[in-house]
Amino acid sequence: MTISRAEVITSVERRRRWSQDEKERLVAASLEPGASVSEVARASGLHVSQLFRWRKELCKHAEASIAPFVPVEIGPSVPPREVAEVPLAPARRRRRAKASSRS
Repeated sequence: MTISRAEVITSVERRRRWSQDEKERLVAASLEPGASVSEVARASGLHVSQLFRWRKELCKHAEASIAPFVPVEIGPSVPPREVAEVPLAPARRRRRAKASSRS
């Protein structure tokens, strides 16, 4: 038996390493209005599920990095307005309702 054809594998394809900038660029491209996630993934040579995972991770990271406080600007102090003192009216006492159901 003779083998007419033999395939020689010279190297093992390794995982691609994507930089954070590349991931952010591809995610931004997939979030553009009218963009198709599968087309962006196919054009860049990665699986669509990988791009969805990056979108999920980057959007979650972006939400966590939003400051929970709003910046405050302190302006010049303003003297308080003078308020005329008004005497308080005497407190009225509430009469207790007579319980008609008591025997």
